[in-house]
Amino acid sequence: MSIYVKKNNNFEQPQPLSRDCPHCGAHAQLIPFATPSFDALQKTQPRHAGMVFRCAACDEPRFLRAVTRRFEPDCIELSSHLTEIERPKEQFKFSYLPQPVSQLYREALDCYTADCHNAFASMCRRTVQAGLKELHRHGQPHLYDLFQDAVRIADLDARSVQVLETLMFDPQAEEPEVDAELAAQLIEISKDMLYQCFVRKAKLKAALKMRRYFVEEASKVTSIDMRRAESA
Repeated sequence: MSIYVKKNNNFEQPQPLSRDCPHCGAHAQLIPFATPSFDALQKTQPRHAGMVFRCAACDEPRFLRAVTRRFEPDCIELSSHLTEIERPKEQFKFSYLPQPVSQLYREALDCYTADCHNAFASMCRRTVQAGLKELHRHGQPHLYDLFQDAVRIADLDARSVQVLETLMFDPQAEEPEVDAELAAQLIEISKDMLYQCFVRKAKLKAALKMRRYFVEEASKVTSIDMRRAESA
């Protein structure tokens, strides 16, 4: 399906568009706000057309771009595949990570958001090496075991596993080139590894601490009630 800009500047969109908003975080409909001029497109016939939408949840502007497909005397056809100029940032529970790991992984995810795949891969390598140092300092299990478990669950092909393993766990090896598909695999595997290693452990310890607190408070109340009963 395509988008059409008519000669009278009507903007015809075949179906509503919804995306995750980088401003408010909601998955909301994008409402056309500033659409391209028919005369301007017909005159310059660019390869791409830009447009502005409005987030239905927070009213912030969203900038998108579409490939121009066909120029006709009474309408211009645009691709319905719209590229976001400003994409939502990748989210992670950074507060549970050790500071050196958190700082590097924040930058790694910023690189991924910007479609800088090789920069993202390099930052992931540094993140894993920082994580290994933290784990070695505290005598914790090796990240490599979590990597093996993650790629097994994800059922990745042998070539992808080899590239990701070399990238993250062989800092002396030359960094392999990373395309969009490998970057997509890397972000999910790295998120799973860091979650299992740091976030899950911290959240579990916090939950157990809270449970112990409630048990202790309940036992105090029980003791008071028993003393009152005995004195009566």
